Amino acid sequence: MPSVDIIDFNNNKVGTLDLSDAVFSAPVNEALLYEAVRHHLASVRRGTAKTKTRHEVSGSGKKLWRQKGTGRARMGSIRSPLWRHGGTVHGPQPRDYSYHLPRKMQLGALRSALSAKLRDGELRVINEFAISEPKTKLVRKALDTVQVAKTVLLVDNADNRNLQLSSRNLEGVKLVSSREVNVYDLLGHQQVLLSEAAARKLSEALA
Repeated sequence: MPSVDIIDFNNNKVGTLDLSDAVFSAPVNEALLYEAVRHHLASVRRGTAKTKTRHEVSGSGKKLWRQKGTGRARMGSIRSPLWRHGGTVHGPQPRDYSYHLPRKMQLGALRSALSAKLRDGELRVINEFAISEPKTKLVRKALDTVQVAKTVLLVDNADNRNLQLSSRNLEGVKLVSSREVNVYDLLGHQQVLLSEAAARKLSEALA
């Protein structure tokens, strides 16, 4: 069972925490991590690309010239895809790129990501995110004191309004609740900072 030190915002050790083997010592499945990241990117992709067909472009529907006798090729509409400013054939249309990923695969990918972060020394546990007032400089000072990396993911259990307001303008810092943790955010930040309550919750929920 892996054991990690619990620190406070003064970078002082205040205790230790035993984490779940099933969650923080799981085998790291890189193929599963890739699939989880791909699923996340597909789910947030905006499928708004669209081209107009011949029925949607502007232009008269009148036949340009008679069918026979002119010596020119027959033509029925100025909105034909063969003409400039005509419609587009088989162009992109609005669509949903998301797809279903089995829940067991999602949970397995989360265990792999958390285990990889702990293995690489990029996961730390803090006793609580205690911010007295919503001021960005307080969070910046606290993060500098605990010597976090350039990009850090903060994970907390409770709805910490002061922390949310104080951290949202910090570049490279993202705050999520333990229920919203995903593989993309875990791998996309150099360091993960868990509150003690969030670490216990993840150990129980993913075990």
